[in-house]
Parts: sequence; C-alpha cells; structure tokens
Amino acid sequence: MFNHIKTMFLMILLTAILLVAGELLLGEGGIIIALVVAIALNFFAYWYSDKAAIAMTRSHPLYESEAPEVYEAMRELAANGNLPMPRIYLMPTDQPNAFAAGRNPANSVIAVTRGLVRMLNQEELKGVLAHELAHIRNRDILVSTVAAVIAGALMVISRFGMYGIMFGGGRRDGHPALLLIKLAAMILAPLGAILIRMAISRTREYHADATGASISRHPEGLASALQKMEKYARQRPLQVNEATSHMFIVNPLSAKGLSGLFSTHPPIKDRVKRLRDLHVA
Repeated sequence: MFNHIKTMFLMILLTAILLVAGELLLGEGGIIIALVVAIALNFFAYWYSDKAAIAMTRSHPLYESEAPEVYEAMRELAANGNLPMPRIYLMPTDQPNAFAAGRNPANSVIAVTRGLVRMLNQEELKGVLAHELAHIRNRDILVSTVAAVIAGALMVISRFGMYGIMFGGGRRDGHPALLLIKLAAMILAPLGAILIRMAISRTREYHADATGASISRHPEGLASALQKMEKYARQRPLQVNEATSHMFIVNPLSAKGLSGLFSTHPPIKDRVKRLRDLHVA
C-alpha cells in the first residue's frame, strides 16, 4: 500500500512540475500546451508502447519449439498469478536480461534475451519471468510509460523556452527577475522530472521483486538471477536506446560513475537483500 501511495504522490508531483514549467516557459497558454502535449504523447504510449519497445530492441517472437522451458515456466507462473499468458519475444543479445511491455495484462508481452535463456537455471528463469509478470499485474508498465512521457514533454517544453529566450522572449518580458526564474525553470524542471521518474522506477522495481517472489514462491531464484545478470551487464553493457533502459529487470547500460547516480534501477545488492529477507508461504 505504501508503494502505491508513494507512486501516486510522485506522479502528481511530476504532473505539477509539467504544468508550472509550461506556464513559466511558454506564457499564459503554456499550461494548455503542456497538457495537450502530454495527452497526445500518453495516447501514443498507451496504445503502442509494446510495439515501440519490441521494435527498438529488435526483438522477434519466440516460439515454444525454440525454448520449451520458457513456455513451461511461463504457463506455471501465469497460473500462479492468475494472469493471462503474455506473448513471448526474444531479444538477440548475449546479455542476460528481460523486460515487459503492454498496456494491460490482456495486451502484454515479455521479452527475454538469448543470454538469459542460455545462462540461467530453471529456478532463476522462473524468478525473472515472475518479476516481469509482477510488473504486468501491478500495471507498472503504464505507470513507467506515463512517467517517461511526462519527463519527455518537460524536455520539449524546456527546449521551446530556451528558444524563446534566445530569440528575444526574455527581452520582451522586461523584468530581469522573471528571466532568471525562466532560466532556473528551464534547467531545474527537466532535472526534477528525471529524479522523480527515477524514484518511481526504483519503487516499482522493489515492489515487482516482492510480487514476483510471491508468484514464483522461491525468492532465492530471482536473487541468484539478479546477481548473475548484474555481473554480466557490468562487464558487457548492452548497446540499447537509453529511452528503453528503465524497462529491463537489470540496467543493461553501464551504471558506473555519475550514470549510476541517475539509474532508474535500485542497487542489486539491496534488491537481493530484500528478497532473501522475504518469507514466502
């Protein structure tokens, strides 16, 4: 319950930042422009997020004859979670990883990488698939998509505000203090959106770990899989569009240095500890 309340609060805060930034940077009609942009982007994200994710990761359908162990595990877990069987895709990369996409349980996909199928044992595979099913059951896909879209809309609005200042908008306002406020909003609003999106994603990952452990009834399988996947990802980061990195169960990019501070994924050691502290009936 706390995770749901926290996520709702963060989403409201993110929307408020969008509206305030729209008015500050684009003038009196900025709120309306911000809302229209957000609604249009959210409409596209709601209906086509799964197709976009599959296309951007170059995934293709995985047939049962190619990976019967994946289908066997998925049927068992879907039954445990009282969920419909998602469509299963394969991402052609050796890095072990997985993601879920889709607007609701009836229209969802789970993509696994070639490396995941090869490297994990059956209990670890079940742990990862259960985690992705948890994202589907908890409607995390929609939440993370909306958060990403609002953050993207803020970036667009900030860019328009920058062009307005560059081409004379600041001089027409006539007040230096207002110009400073606009400059601050142009810098801080996107940064705030990134931080809030990161907090939402991290909250949902912890929740999906716990829900997935309940579905698989074996937390150690997911804990062991996370450790294997992180070790491989650190050694060989995946060449994938950064816009899709938040969808994966483990950050597919390098999380070293400053990039680790802004990662949408919580530290693996914290996730593993929480999983091993769970007591699943």
